[in-house]
Amino acid sequence: MMTEIQKEGEFEYIESGEGELVVLLHGLMGALSNFKETIEFLNDNGYKVVIPILPVYTLPLLKTSAKGIARYFEKFVQLKGYSNMTLLGNSLGGHVGLIYTRENPEKVSRLVLTGSSGLYENSMGDTFPRREDYDFIKRKTEEVFYDPSIATKELVDDIFETVNSRDRVLRVIALAKSAIRHNMSKDLPNFTLPTCLIWGKQDIVTPPVVAEEFHSLIPNSELFWVDKCGHAAMMEQPGAFNEILLEWLKKTPIS
Repeated sequence: MMTEIQKEGEFEYIESGEGELVVLLHGLMGALSNFKETIEFLNDNGYKVVIPILPVYTLPLLKTSAKGIARYFEKFVQLKGYSNMTLLGNSLGGHVGLIYTRENPEKVSRLVLTGSSGLYENSMGDTFPRREDYDFIKRKTEEVFYDPSIATKELVDDIFETVNSRDRVLRVIALAKSAIRHNMSKDLPNFTLPTCLIWGKQDIVTPPVVAEEFHSLIPNSELFWVDKCGHAAMMEQPGAFNEILLEWLKKTPIS
């Protein structure tokens, strides 16, 4: 059961459960429902889960970038007074988590990345020349997953609506470009916190070679593969994803 969205100042978020804090950061085309099974699983195993709604479509266009989203998240953490966080980010959310952690290392105890941008991303591209073509958007959405049936009509409809809104598509393009430009390879060797990489073996958005590069650059990282899985492991293979995550959290306690 998804918890109701809470509002506090300019921020909207979900907060659920009690225990060690795990903050989930969604991707560019992500929604809170992408993490539904992970929220419930973590709550059942004694973790408090928070998911802020990242302002991917609502920031002023000049501030719409991976860094801009990270600054927004920083203000949210300050408001809530969080510390000792485990950050779990998918796609753009992973990139936001990396930027935040680089700037606020004292606040983050563990990092989990799945299909994260920050090194390389093969998105729909930096323009949508066929955005009015529903079949094209459907095909591109299906390509995100190993099993195309995960791309439900509801999901495709949401993305089709997004890319056909001028305000939204300008922000999607701005964020996609900023994620590509903002390469973090020089920063990653300085990350000393425990880092868990959970990657779909068939991810074509951030392919397996990206996971291997993250693993080689982040000193205290472990890499786990999920088979028959694309870019959003927590959606496509939630059982495998959640078991890997829980086992890693338990063997990597916060001191």
